[in-house]
Amino acid sequence: MHGRGPRGFDERGDGMGGMGGGPGGRGGRGERAERVFGRGDLPLIVLALIEISPRHGYEIIKAIEERCGGAYAPSPGAVYPTLTLLEEQDHVTSSESASGKKLYTITDLGRAYLDDNRAQVDGILARLDMFARVQARKALPERVHQAMHTLKHALLLNKTNWSDAEAERVSAVLEQAANAIVDGH
Repeated sequence: MHGRGPRGFDERGDGMGGMGGGPGGRGGRGERAERVFGRGDLPLIVLALIEISPRHGYEIIKAIEERCGGAYAPSPGAVYPTLTLLEEQDHVTSSESASGKKLYTITDLGRAYLDDNRAQVDGILARLDMFARVQARKALPERVHQAMHTLKHALLLNKTNWSDAEAERVSAVLEQAANAIVDGH
């Protein structure tokens, strides 16, 4: 589940990314995108994932999304240029797999670079785990999400002409429910 919204490379080109709106506890309308990666983090995490096992670009995107609990997935516009950079730096090599996709493998130089930056990689992974936990707490329980969906459909299915009295009655019920939710009773 990819986020929709401001993700990928920012105007400085550092592969930061953010969190998009959509289902699954991701940022919704009016929420400011959150920064997932700091400057230089994306190449390190991509390299660390390739160190675990050779991967295609799409598999890297999915692995990061999984690590973030489904709350964030970097865009291809962030991951593929990062893979090109890592290849130019001789940290990875690519070969064409049977499916015709590029398969990236870490080089000895890339492994040494990761070893030199292991503390930073461990910090990035810890932040991704923390990000996933925070996003999970922001997500609505499925039961509440379903109730909201039912309410929306009830309102949309009411095809009768809304009289002023009926609009007032429904508005009062909705406002009362909203206040009870905010007040906690």
